[in-house]
Amino acid sequence: MKISFKDAVAISLIPQIIIIKWLGKHTQWIEIYYSKGIYPFVSKIFRTLFGWIPFSVGDIIYFALIFSALYYLIRYFSHIKTHKLAFLRDVAMVLSIAYFTFHLMWGLNYYREPLSTSLNLTETKDYQQLVTFTQQLIEKTNQAQINITKDSTIAVNVPYTHKQMFEKTLEGYENLATLHPFLNYTTPSIKTSLFSTGLTYMGYAGYLNPFTNEAQVNRLLPNFRFPIVAGHEIGHQLGYSAENETNFIGYLVTAKNKDPYFQYAAYAYALGYCLNDVRRGDIEVFNELLLGLNPGVKTNFQEMAVFWNSYENPLEPMFKSVFNTFLKANNQSQGIKSYNAVVALLIAYHKEHPL
Repeated sequence: MKISFKDAVAISLIPQIIIIKWLGKHTQWIEIYYSKGIYPFVSKIFRTLFGWIPFSVGDIIYFALIFSALYYLIRYFSHIKTHKLAFLRDVAMVLSIAYFTFHLMWGLNYYREPLSTSLNLTETKDYQQLVTFTQQLIEKTNQAQINITKDSTIAVNVPYTHKQMFEKTLEGYENLATLHPFLNYTTPSIKTSLFSTGLTYMGYAGYLNPFTNEAQVNRLLPNFRFPIVAGHEIGHQLGYSAENETNFIGYLVTAKNKDPYFQYAAYAYALGYCLNDVRRGDIEVFNELLLGLNPGVKTNFQEMAVFWNSYENPLEPMFKSVFNTFLKANNQSQGIKSYNAVVALLIAYHKEHPL
């Protein structure tokens, strides 16, 4: 029996999955031949193609695809009902093409060697080290806030436009590359998302479009958090897929910036994650540490909480669940919780590079 082209493409999804999972067990191959070989070349091509365009090409493509799919379902609903197997075959074919394209253009980075290997870091989950590091972060955050406002009770208001923050983020990467050359970033493609309102209701601060390689930040974010997210999404663009690693890169590039507002944003961001971990370990220690935090810093944290709470909706947990499943399917066993794993990287890094 002769297999049609559509059937062959649809069926190829199964061996693709098997091959990807097999390749995922050979992190050194992925690191050498893909993450440091094929991917930088592919990424630079698409950053060159789309980076100069001021709006998100990827968002427009997504919109067009979603609109086309909905139109097809409505227009050909009767035909689909009578040709269910052919429809399922077509869906499998689309998934097969998307799966192949995703992994070729970015997705194989999920299986590369850990960032801690490149930085020669030994991660730890020692609680006392966490508490000590959090105390140091409180001091750095308080001092950064005082340096800007001259008053411990006043919240920091980052006075920059989105364009200025993108430019400063690029400067931060230039500074960071002098210390860690493998994080060198050229041919920028960083922009705000056209779907920022939708992203906010879904609970997302930004994302990298793996098909156009555009790093995108939610334009509705308070400026207090915007620089970190910009650095985080560029980290994805550089080929680091694990969320704890790009959280760490976002922190590092923002902390290494010469701008005092960026440094404050970085310290406060890291502090938030560390305090969460301290609270999970011992609520009394958490409350004691919290007493040492400047009121102005607390106000900035409240600003972020109010922002996200104002967009809470019944569908957000569903979106988070889908993303959690996606991460687990792509070699991040902790799913969304992997974001919090940045703390171990922070502690290990600052053992070698004290705050």
